[in-house]
Amino acid sequence: MSSSEINPATIELGLDTCGDVTNNLDGVRLSDAETIRNVVDEAVFADEVGLSFFGVGEHHRPDFAVSSPEIVLAAAAGRTKNIQLGTAVTVLSSDDPVRVYERFATLDAVSNGRAEVILGRGSFIESFPLFGYDLRDYETLFEEKLDLFTQLMAEKPVTWQGTTRAPLESADVFPKTANGLKAWVGVGGSPESVVRTARHGLGLMLAIIGGPSYRFRQFVDLYHRSVDSFGREALPIGVHSPGHIAETDEQAWEQAYPGFEALNNSIGRERGWPEYSRARFQHEVGPEGSVYVGSPERVAQKIAATMRTLGASRFDMKYSTGTLSHEHMMRSIELYGTQVAPRVRELLAD
Repeated sequence: MSSSEINPATIELGLDTCGDVTNNLDGVRLSDAETIRNVVDEAVFADEVGLSFFGVGEHHRPDFAVSSPEIVLAAAAGRTKNIQLGTAVTVLSSDDPVRVYERFATLDAVSNGRAEVILGRGSFIESFPLFGYDLRDYETLFEEKLDLFTQLMAEKPVTWQGTTRAPLESADVFPKTANGLKAWVGVGGSPESVVRTARHGLGLMLAIIGGPSYRFRQFVDLYHRSVDSFGREALPIGVHSPGHIAETDEQAWEQAYPGFEALNNSIGRERGWPEYSRARFQHEVGPEGSVYVGSPERVAQKIAATMRTLGASRFDMKYSTGTLSHEHMMRSIELYGTQVAPRVRELLAD
């Protein structure tokens, strides 16, 4: 879809969180339980301000409180009315596709048809040894399990055989959904993953967490070419990127930077990254970066530019980063829903 084909009325602005374990306004670290309850409150508020989607990531490490996003989403489903609820992402490689489908079909029922699933391999590997998987099977696990999951989406008896789980013979899966389940694949920059997503006829969610968004135009074009070659119907393209909003640019930067620094340095110590710096942060919030931190106008302009460049119809802002407080995130959600979202639609209508 080119920028000229984007219909502003169909634009979706959503939010993602990994359930980052946060500090309160006094700098005291919250418990995992407090963090999870806050995530549910944030989902409720996102619904109240009219946002389209709320996604919760799956992790199994101390930086993040949520390891079972479907349960968090089910709690949110009971307190929301309109917002779509899904994951960001579900680590399919270290889970069982049958159980994943059953859980999301159940979420779809309790939310009255509002469930989505974003499937991925995950950028962290803790779940693999935790659940007894060999990292040497990293590629095979995702390929086979995605194949099985997409067959289950037809909601008819499935016969399947692979190397990563027991075979199925005319196996039926329950519950059935009312109108099917919406599924995406989260892709971080691998051409093979883009082609795989197109082959299975799933939506493409681009995780753009560093560098300029226009670098990903090649993956959008590859997705459309691949969809055509496989005889599939093109599904929406979405973007996932981190951000934070406050009344002014300076206020947003000051609120967000400590969390970005804490999270990047925590992960960076494991991966051999250099120390995170304020200069790097300021570059990323600029036009050549993929961090959407600033005033409502700055963030809206940057989101609209990204969606126009990539022909994306959905933008999900990862609003939680590191230790950023619940109070600051709630204000960010309010500004995103009441000021940024309508402004993005206005900009894309021009």
